[in-house]
Amino acid sequence: MNTPALIYGLCLAASASCAALLGRAYLRSRMRLLLWTAVAFCFFALNNLALVVDMLLLPGVDLWVWRQAAAGAGLAVLIFGFVWEVR
Repeated sequence: MNTPALIYGLCLAASASCAALLGRAYLRSRMRLLLWTAVAFCFFALNNLALVVDMLLLPGVDLWVWRQAAAGAGLAVLIFGFVWEVR
């Protein structure tokens, strides 16, 4: 069993599941903070997908910049959502 592959896959599944559940909660309640959080978790899932591709599928290709960009975009959306909803 390849433990890193299992961990990477579980992280991808968890972040994608969180994004889906938050998106579904937003559609039911229309609370904008749920929308911002769902979008942020979509970026986190993209980050984890890039990690899986980088480490497992294409180990010779360096996707570090793309992974960091996805994580940074997720954090930026989350912080923007928190600041926007405080007002």
